[in-house]
Amino acid sequence: EPEAGSDATATQATARLEGDHYVLNGTKVFATNGEAAEIYTTFFSTNPKRGARGISAFIVEKGTPGFTFGKKEKKMGIRASPTYTLMFDNCKVPQENLLGREGGGLLVAQSTFDVSRPGVAAQALGIAQGAMEESLAYARVRRQFGQPVSSFQAIQHKFAEMGTRIEAARALLYTVARRIDADKDRRWTKESAMCKLFCSDTAMWVTVEAVQACGGIGYMRDFPVEKFMRDAKITQIYEGTNEIQRNEIAYHMIKEAASKKS
Repeated sequence: EPEAGSDATATQATARLEGDHYVLNGTKVFATNGEAAEIYTTFFSTNPKRGARGISAFIVEKGTPGFTFGKKEKKMGIRASPTYTLMFDNCKVPQENLLGREGGGLLVAQSTFDVSRPGVAAQALGIAQGAMEESLAYARVRRQFGQPVSSFQAIQHKFAEMGTRIEAARALLYTVARRIDADKDRRWTKESAMCKLFCSDTAMWVTVEAVQACGGIGYMRDFPVEKFMRDAKITQIYEGTNEIQRNEIAYHMIKEAASKKS
């Protein structure tokens, strides 16, 4: 929402139960795949006095009266995915469109993050891998001072670091994904945050270095590595900023340490 980003509990949009329908009012911003999607998961306050415990989750279908689209955002990266403002003006949805129970919306969101953050990590890992491959291929054919750029130690060290960070990120992500598949009933908040944090930071670092390794051509729209860099940035922001990921990780580490001591 305009006033609620990392602070998801600051939801101001409201849902009011009237008979067998909820009436939704409010505005949502930065909605991924807005207008393109047919079904939307949305969060509204059904009891503003209860704060975070008053937030509820709803399914809203495209075309529902009172549900319209506002501004389409012009983004730095991931432009193939449209991002819109969602507007709700006395939008009525059936009572069965409530996900879970009233006041349980934050739990719905948090439990979803446990399995969706590794998805963002995978996206980031793919971006990093693609950037490394493109820049390495170019460095092998680009010649300066009579030899391929890839023969210079300074460039070799960039690729050595890229490859090492990517493999470390891949190992973490795959380990967490296997654990989630093996035990779907457990919450994996700390581990999901770790792989989202590490993979997205890796993607940003790798793509910046890939542009640098390619020199001037790396900055040009005719060459793909600048797109990788623009796309990488959002992985550090959405599904919870990396600052929020660090908060989550530290909170659970401290909690685990306290429980072991007791």
